[in-house]
Amino acid sequence: MVMNSNSLNVIFDDERWNKKFSDVEDFANKVFAETLRFLSKNDLGFDGWNNKPVSISLSLSNNAEVQKLNREFRGKDKPTNVLSFANIDDEFFEDEFLSADVIELGDIIMAVETLEDEAGIKSILIENHFAHLLIHGILHLFGYDHIEDDEADEMEGIEIDI
Repeated sequence: MVMNSNSLNVIFDDERWNKKFSDVEDFANKVFAETLRFLSKNDLGFDGWNNKPVSISLSLSNNAEVQKLNREFRGKDKPTNVLSFANIDDEFFEDEFLSADVIELGDIIMAVETLEDEAGIKSILIENHFAHLLIHGILHLFGYDHIEDDEADEMEGIEIDI
């Protein structure tokens, strides 16, 4: 895998992100790189993904935007901490995967207020919770899920290992 060709495109939809921790973009890139390194090293994800560079878009947003997307795409009219929109769910992904120079895995969006509230409730650093949620979102883009108990156990195990 050519690690320096991978890209995490960070989009700031809410200025409060930089107030929570000033190096959030650098930190996100480190979490992204480590997650890809771990998945590649352990031959996880879908077949052939580590032969090409990977790209993900990360929107650092707020509860209002996340609630809107959660309502529209999941039928849940409430904010949540992280949403992932995986391109692997697209019926044309395999064709695009084979022909593209870069694998566009999808989009992740996070809500700053929910992230901060959950970190406070759990008495953990916001950076630690952010890292966990970003890893969680990336795993969703690679096709991992937690609907069934065995899937949840597998996904949680990978998150902990990363």
